Amino acid sequence: MNTSQGFGFPRPSTDPATVARTEELPAEPVTLADDAELDLSVDEAAARVEQTLAALDAELVGLASVKRRVREIASLLQVDRARERFGLTSSRPTLHMSFTGGPGTGKTTVAMRMASILHALGYIRAPRVHVVTRDDLVGQFIGHTAPKTKEALARAAGGVLFIDEAYYLFRPENERDYGQEVIEILLTEMEDERGDLVVVFAGYPDRMARFFSANPGLSSRVPHHIEFKDYDHAELVQIADLMVAAENFRFDEEARGVFSEYLTRRMERPNFSNARSVRNAVERCRLRQARRLVGLNRPLRKEDLVTLTAEDVRGSSLFADDEGAAV
Repeated sequence: MNTSQGFGFPRPSTDPATVARTEELPAEPVTLADDAELDLSVDEAAARVEQTLAALDAELVGLASVKRRVREIASLLQVDRARERFGLTSSRPTLHMSFTGGPGTGKTTVAMRMASILHALGYIRAPRVHVVTRDDLVGQFIGHTAPKTKEALARAAGGVLFIDEAYYLFRPENERDYGQEVIEILLTEMEDERGDLVVVFAGYPDRMARFFSANPGLSSRVPHHIEFKDYDHAELVQIADLMVAAENFRFDEEARGVFSEYLTRRMERPNFSNARSVRNAVERCRLRQARRLVGLNRPLRKEDLVTLTAEDVRGSSLFADDEGAAV
């Protein structure tokens, strides 16, 4: 009877000094017999992937469709590894991605976790994400764009290149714009180096749709399109609770209700940025708490230091009209 086996693939080192050097290719694993059994559950890499997915669940509220898609990609790669052990050859999956959604919806966090998954499964050499924008890629003068783009690609080599607000690379209204040169370089690198680089394009959904429609060659090289929807009110309150607890604070009962009301008002204002706006609001609550505590002119207890009160929340300018009406 055959004994179930794990993968046993050597993993690339995560030590920065080792990653920086050119790594030797691991020895080819022995091809299994047709009647052998391969136990996915005992694979060390699969265990690391599950840990990463669990961390993603803990870090991000909601985003069920995003998490499901990440799990699907991870499962595909695990099955491809299993097929290789039985000598079943197939083309290497293309892993370039598009993340669309508003600000503060977790795109960068998911990219970082995706890098950990791809590294654990041997698809990239290091679990790193190099984040760039148009300014990091496009030069201001003739001859400057190619070196800037190639430098960014070199920094991302073996990992993930995350291009935020990628649609700014394409400016058809400006015939002298050098963004098209970046796209042409990316097209080449994404095809030639797809075994050593994953590119993630990110930005608002409508603009990204126009960006890809105007660059069909680029669109054809990006098979994974993941949408990050805005958080609803209940999810934002949950995010606030997690952020406050992570910093060893807590809302008292009244403060939590007032913060919920704050979010209702803030979501109606311009430039709302989901979890990013929540984090900024919590930081300002902490500032007002600190000012309040210093003004007490008395010894402070631990309870004082960890508690955010309704007064700390109501100090926001969003409640200023209420104070004026009450006068």
